[in-house]
Amino acid sequence: MTTVGDAQDLADGEIVRLLADWLPGLRWYPVKGVVAALEVVGSRELADPRGEAGVRILVVRATAPGADVVLQIPVTLRSPGAVGAPAGAAVIGVAGVPPVEVRDGCGDPAFLRAWLAVADGPGAAVDADRARVLTGEQSNTSVVLPAAPQADGPPATPGILKVFRTLSPGDNPDVDVPRALAAYGWQHVPRPLGWLEGSWTDRDETARGHLAVLSQFLSGAEDGFELACAMAARGESFAEHARELGVVMASMHAALAAALPVPPPPPTVHRASSVAQAVRDRFRWAVAAVPELAPFAAAVEDLAVRTQHLDRLPAPQRIHGDLHLGQALYAHEAWFITDFEGEPLAPVAARTRPDLALRDVAGMLRSFDYAAAVGAVTGGGIADDAAAQEWTDAARAALLAGYRDARLAAGPHPGTDEDPTDIGHEARAQVLRALELDKALYEAVYEARNRPAWLSIPLRAIARLLT
Repeated sequence: MTTVGDAQDLADGEIVRLLADWLPGLRWYPVKGVVAALEVVGSRELADPRGEAGVRILVVRATAPGADVVLQIPVTLRSPGAVGAPAGAAVIGVAGVPPVEVRDGCGDPAFLRAWLAVADGPGAAVDADRARVLTGEQSNTSVVLPAAPQADGPPATPGILKVFRTLSPGDNPDVDVPRALAAYGWQHVPRPLGWLEGSWTDRDETARGHLAVLSQFLSGAEDGFELACAMAARGESFAEHARELGVVMASMHAALAAALPVPPPPPTVHRASSVAQAVRDRFRWAVAAVPELAPFAAAVEDLAVRTQHLDRLPAPQRIHGDLHLGQALYAHEAWFITDFEGEPLAPVAARTRPDLALRDVAGMLRSFDYAAAVGAVTGGGIADDAAAQEWTDAARAALLAGYRDARLAAGPHPGTDEDPTDIGHEARAQVLRALELDKALYEAVYEARNRPAWLSIPLRAIARLLT
């Protein structure tokens, strides 16, 4: 019978040969449609406190035409058919002599126990044996860990472990930003409870980055997009929820500016021109993929010209960067903001670059169009396009009112000279229109390539924004 010691003798290369068949079928695997070459660039042994399995974190580079990514793959190593092997941990394959069963560590309590034993941070009393892997994620793997039973004292806090599947050198913003916000005292982010760093070889140099983060799990929380879709399907107004969300977003931007201050841009940088040029560039890219956009060329240029002539814009700051209803949770009658990671395939420097806070607002506004469209399909509350637009307009107006009123009440951001109210209503509306158009153009390309039946959603928004 294979022992834990025998399992730990299994070479990384033997595991990689199993991964070549296993990885292509996974949603989070970013190399699609081609066969990638796999190379181990980092490996770390962890110790299961119970000694039930070998535990290893592999860092694997996957290269193919047009693709070069570094992936994290935690595995557990057990004797085939061993008593106590977890039913929820996917079997990757069997290799070695004596044979060793290689399983996906994310669904194996042995990996979770080993991870918790070495993680940094305040920690949490969670139960790895009752862990549950969430399905449907496209970029990472998240595991819910219920609170461990407590003999006395206050109840323990359940956690959710996010294992970053695609790694980049540097501090992952989904670790650092929530830590900074929680330390600042902002109450609308799940508290980070633990995190782990790792290292790997990156073109003959040593790279370091975060591997995973354990955060407070909000029991009973509703996904913001699912909540909005359900309300739209029933014909219920989302306006009050949207207004409250706008208030929370404004407080998030104030907290980000104070907790993660950035130096002011050089006075020679004309930010309005940068926004205008970005819209032009986005349109050129989008029209090449979606020919239906060609008739909008003159209107896009007119919007860009009006944008670049604005005298001044608010100073850039740290923002969420990928904010939409799916990144918001509604729990205990309050909104919480999650997933500060940004685009996992982008370099960390790009994901943490200061930007206009209004970009987050634009991203959230785009979510309302999608929620109304899904609600119209799944329920009878929205009867036609006019009713969907009325539902969306009410949510948009409420979000903007909540955001504006909260920013006005707060005044200049703490620790900065930035006054969010001093660029004027018309200038703010013009910049927001440009940023929302930029997002809608991106959506048009995405839908044309992946969900052609949904292309009408961003096309209608583009027509509205350019009218």
